[in-house]
Amino acid sequence: MQNKQWLINGNPRGRALALTDFLEAQAALQTLRPNEARVQVEMLAFDPAMKGQLENVSGYASGNDVGNLMPGRGLGEVVESNDASLPVGSKVIGRLGWQEYATVTTQDVEVVPDDDLLSARLGPLGVTGLTAYFGLLRVGKPEPGDTLLVSGAAGAVGSVTGQLGKIMGCRTVGIAGGQAKCDWLVDEVGYDAAIDYKNDSVKARLKELAPQGINVFFDNVGGVALNDALGRIARHARVVICGGISRYEQETLPPGPTNYFNIVFRQATMEGFLLSGYEREHQQAIERLTDWIRGGQIKYKEDVQQGFENIPSTLLRLFSGKNFGKQLLRL
Repeated sequence: MQNKQWLINGNPRGRALALTDFLEAQAALQTLRPNEARVQVEMLAFDPAMKGQLENVSGYASGNDVGNLMPGRGLGEVVESNDASLPVGSKVIGRLGWQEYATVTTQDVEVVPDDDLLSARLGPLGVTGLTAYFGLLRVGKPEPGDTLLVSGAAGAVGSVTGQLGKIMGCRTVGIAGGQAKCDWLVDEVGYDAAIDYKNDSVKARLKELAPQGINVFFDNVGGVALNDALGRIARHARVVICGGISRYEQETLPPGPTNYFNIVFRQATMEGFLLSGYEREHQQAIERLTDWIRGGQIKYKEDVQQGFENIPSTLLRLFSGKNFGKQLLRL
């Protein structure tokens, strides 16, 4: 039996991702060894950090060389097993990769309930939600009455971040691209205000919406958004650098933000954040996030594409702003 896969075919460091960075291939499925299981991949998740994995950027991943299977988190069903802890029919989540079938052990995957929140475990109950949770609560340290600004607010991490801010008693302002995304942030997600960076002056709108300054800035974008936000931070503000999608496809790295010295003037802090290091607290965080979702305090949106052949183009959607919510693909 053949297993269709997408392999790494290029290193996009310093340039935009291209469909030619991936090569479709087939590999014969091998007989399972003791303690292995075979998973039929049903859904894959996508995030901007996957470009850093392709580039072998330190902190994201390493060893993702040309010719290797493209890594990626996904969910699937166990269809064959030599491990009693991974019985046939179980739903699992883990780093399954861009392929139809993944051979795994118990260290590679987590068995999850097959319920109405199954796909959410690739979004607000997975890495996405945990990134928002620990990045905001542990680094941003929001307090009731704070003004929280989030860039990339209509994305998977940004939308959860804003809702966590509301739960913590913050006034929330999001930056997103397009009126539809801004309307969704305010009308459905519960942001107090949204700025359409494609049509508004972010600098002018921040002055209007945060007259007393920004207490917490959760940045997923970098570039102009970061510079404008630094110009409006309040005393003792906390700036969380979670992502920088505006710079991911640039050949020459941009200079640092011209407003960076406001960190000194405002006695603020700016700290980079990665999810690694919080593993012991994941389960407690997931339980809290689940309660908030069940209680209607956190809403989420999924952008689900279809078809194995569309896996590479689905990743590219993240860098053109086409995705609306957590980017997923159902094989």
